[in-house]
Amino acid sequence: MATKKKAKTPTAGEAASARYTAEAADFAAGTGRYAQPLNPIYLPSTTPVTTTTQPVVTTALTDEQIRQNERAYQRQQDAAAEAEKKRRAGQSAYDLLLSEFNQYGLGSLVEPLKALIVSGPSEAELTLALRQTEPYKQRFAANAKRLASGLRALSEAEYITLEDQYQSIMRNYGLPATYYTKDATGKQAGFEKFIAGDVSAAELEDRIAIAQKRVINAAPEVTTALKQFYPDITNGDILAYTLDPTQALANIQKKVLAAEIGGAALGQGLGTSMQRAEELARFGVTGETARQGFQAVAEIAPRGSQLASIYRQEPYGQAEVETEVFGLTGSAEAAKRRRKLTELEQASFSGQAGATGGALGRERAGSF
Repeated sequence: MATKKKAKTPTAGEAASARYTAEAADFAAGTGRYAQPLNPIYLPSTTPVTTTTQPVVTTALTDEQIRQNERAYQRQQDAAAEAEKKRRAGQSAYDLLLSEFNQYGLGSLVEPLKALIVSGPSEAELTLALRQTEPYKQRFAANAKRLASGLRALSEAEYITLEDQYQSIMRNYGLPATYYTKDATGKQAGFEKFIAGDVSAAELEDRIAIAQKRVINAAPEVTTALKQFYPDITNGDILAYTLDPTQALANIQKKVLAAEIGGAALGQGLGTSMQRAEELARFGVTGETARQGFQAVAEIAPRGSQLASIYRQEPYGQAEVETEVFGLTGSAEAAKRRRKLTELEQASFSGQAGATGGALGRERAGSF
């Protein structure tokens, strides 16, 4: 009897290999556990994919379109070149303007506007921007005061020209430098009040001439009379008073003329009042005619007063003589009174001719 052969038990490796082989066969055939997919999301699509390729249509440009494109490109190039040219011109304009303004100490007015100048603004835009800067407002401050007073604002050229004229006049008259020395920006604080007050160069010269020629360099009696008549001039600086634009030139001239007349009286040892001096001025008496007239008054008045007392006439003295000499109202009556006193004196000496001698009597009679 044949012995039955015992089946060989597969090893672990062989069993695993067989299992993997069977699994692979099921996966490929879609059988076994692979008959239904575990996750339908990953089920491959069975719909055939068709790809449609759209043909690329190439349209040739017409000659006109090509020319239009070329012109558009050229305009872009021209605009870029013009912008660069404008920028360079603006930079040059700024450098030139800054250099020019620096000569007058006004560089600070230009520096804040560099960006604007380089961008090439119009003249109107630049002017408006310049006048809105703080350095400009400080440099030409009198213009704001002029506008507030109803006067027109001066242009920069007019403003600076007027300042130069002021300075030249003051230097020519030998005024101290403190009256006209300018600061780093070319500004002289004292000039601001002249410009704001609309004082012309000619008027400024008149004011200085009045102070120097007719008061400061005149006889001391003129200054004495000026301060006596007008106590508001108390600081002794006649020049500062006459240069004050708040003091009207006509008013200054009136006061100085009255002082000259009063000074002429003082120079002859006579007294007078402000009212009398101003009255004489209104009648056309000048400083020169006052000096001549008061010399005559000083000679006539004492003798006339004496005769009026001797012959018991109405008082006759300086006021009556001034009235006649300067041709004031009532001058005819004053002259008549003087002639009467002369006649009384002559009659008196005629009656004493025998005692005094004819020649001596005639010499003394009529001396008034």
